[in-house]
Amino acid sequence: MKMRKAWAAGAAIVTLGALGLTGCAGGGGGADDGSTLTMWHNSTTGAGKQYWEDAAAAFHKANPEVTVKVTSIQNEDMDGKLQTAVNSGDMPDIFMARGGGKLADVVKAGKVKDLTKLIDADVKSAFGDAPFSAFTVDGKIYGMPSAVLPGGMFYSKDLFAAAGISGEPSSMDELEGAVDKLKASGVAPIALGAKDAWPAAHWYYFFAVRACDQDVIANLSTKPDFSDKCWLDAAQNLADFAETEPFNDGFLTTSAQQGANSSAGLVANHKAAMELMGAWNVGVIASLTPDQKPLPDLGWFPFPEVSGGKGTPGAMMGGVDGYSCSVDSPDTCEKFLNFVSSKEWQENYAVAFQTIPASQDAMGAVTDPSLIPLMEAYSKAPYVSLWLDTALGQNVGNALNTGVVEMLAGQGDPKKLVDSLANAAARG
Repeated sequence: MKMRKAWAAGAAIVTLGALGLTGCAGGGGGADDGSTLTMWHNSTTGAGKQYWEDAAAAFHKANPEVTVKVTSIQNEDMDGKLQTAVNSGDMPDIFMARGGGKLADVVKAGKVKDLTKLIDADVKSAFGDAPFSAFTVDGKIYGMPSAVLPGGMFYSKDLFAAAGISGEPSSMDELEGAVDKLKASGVAPIALGAKDAWPAAHWYYFFAVRACDQDVIANLSTKPDFSDKCWLDAAQNLADFAETEPFNDGFLTTSAQQGANSSAGLVANHKAAMELMGAWNVGVIASLTPDQKPLPDLGWFPFPEVSGGKGTPGAMMGGVDGYSCSVDSPDTCEKFLNFVSSKEWQENYAVAFQTIPASQDAMGAVTDPSLIPLMEAYSKAPYVSLWLDTALGQNVGNALNTGVVEMLAGQGDPKKLVDSLANAAARG
């Protein structure tokens, strides 16, 4: 299956202001003597963590003079640790990057290596241009993609059947009808890990893609303008949907991915029927089932269409995970990134993380039934927007995520949310 979509708000990104450099010490650090590479990734358990250990060992076997020291960092801690590393100058050689404005901020700080001419030709050919667009700043490539991660609604087919839901909701009316049936059946309709902020903000992102014209979304990275009425419409649509009480009890204090009581854990253990999330969710849910195997009845459907909006039907929201080299890293850094971008290691990545690899050549390794419809929808999508907080960068993105949670907590309203976005964008 060929999936060569452009990522709106991903290419030719202009920085949106310096990082807010706070937080705890990052640890790690650059290579000691050119023979040791330090790497930060966000896979703390299971097959994903093992993947990076195996990749490091395989690279060392092929290059005995080089040792890759891998460090696992909890996903929600990654941005803060990276900010501190940028501030202190004690950067790891290789670090996880999601592109967009967040990466552009680190580029502006002069801490990222330009990989444009350092990526092997066969890797570029296998990946195509689209995955690299999220890591492109002012025409230069600063990251190697590892996975393509569009989002949508993951759900339990068994819980849907038990509630008498015969089809996948394609409109908000149908989604609200499903919510009512699931409540009546005794399970939480939708799991939400709002404690981590960004999962709650995902709901606003998707409502915005349905409410706003493509040009409005695509220009966010270079022109973060929130004056278009669609931003307020999206916020109001989310507020209206939240009034139906679709989320799990205690969603404001629920984490997204840590443990059986996280939002992913609620789906994994059939305590909630749905979760809005990116393609990585398949692997996260699998790690939280009782037997730590893929959820057999896991399905997926696109975020429902919303009437009255200017958004292009079928448009999606998502991201591209990848890795960057610090500006002072040795040339073995890009050599390692090219190594793990081969067909073999991209196939291993797809299996370990149960996700969609960036390499077109490795797509055959994707076999999970819930990922197949996601890949099909992605291939047909008119465009795919980069996650809004990623596209907007650290400062505006954090204001967005925080504002959504405040609104859902009853501490704000749609107008306050949009005003906070506009103010954050004005500050830069």
